[in-house]
Amino acid sequence: MTLLQASKLGTETLSLAGIENAANESIWILESVIGKTRSEIIRIPSEEIGEDLLETYKEKLAERISGRPVQYILGKWEFYGREYYVNEGVLIPRPETEMLVDFALEYLKGRKNPVIVDLCAGTGCIGLTVASLIPDSQVYLVEKYDEAFAVLERNAEGVTNAKAVKGDIFDEKLISSLPQCDLLLSNPPYIRHADIPSLQSEVLREPLTALDAGEDGLEFYRTLGKIYGKICKGAAAFECGEDQGAALRELLPGSEIIKDCFGNDRMVVLKEL
Repeated sequence: MTLLQASKLGTETLSLAGIENAANESIWILESVIGKTRSEIIRIPSEEIGEDLLETYKEKLAERISGRPVQYILGKWEFYGREYYVNEGVLIPRPETEMLVDFALEYLKGRKNPVIVDLCAGTGCIGLTVASLIPDSQVYLVEKYDEAFAVLERNAEGVTNAKAVKGDIFDEKLISSLPQCDLLLSNPPYIRHADIPSLQSEVLREPLTALDAGEDGLEFYRTLGKIYGKICKGAAAFECGEDQGAALRELLPGSEIIKDCFGNDRMVVLKEL
């Protein structure tokens, strides 16, 4: 079977299973299996794919049909133009979360040697992106769970101005050990416990520890607000749910709610309260 035929097979297979982005996902999976880019595949469509690789490709297509997110199948995903390793132990990076990086770059513009703390870091995509784009910064990324921390450490390799810290943000001793920072960032869990069963099936493949935020979805923001008062001398930006703005303004006096490009509440900002 040629690469072109394999790509068409993948598209048809995923389309029949109801995968909306079948054409792109089939080529992404094919790229990961054969170690060639889309442009390389296009240039050599008649090249034969070996039987072993074809079998692996079919197995990965079957995984996708079973509901496993394509990001976990690929083992990496793009965020802010950079690739980060992912697995079932971490939340998949999403475009809306890039708003936190945008805020960080604007807020820290012109500041020398800023210190940034990224809480509930997961893959580290937020803090590590900021660290990469602000070379004179020092970024501390805090993650509690073993599997997620392993991914964070892997993503942090080579980022010399970033430090992964293993710990729980509810641990006051840990928080006290962190330095005073110019900016506090977090994409915390913010889904109400009762809403978890109604999430899309693919989202439910992601770690519940990165989603479930208790009865009202605000459990983490209560602690984040306290942490801000303890260790931050500048601003904080936290991702939030699309209907949480009013509750967060009440919970965090003086906060500002920033909407995303779809007009939904997406980020809560605190500045020098």
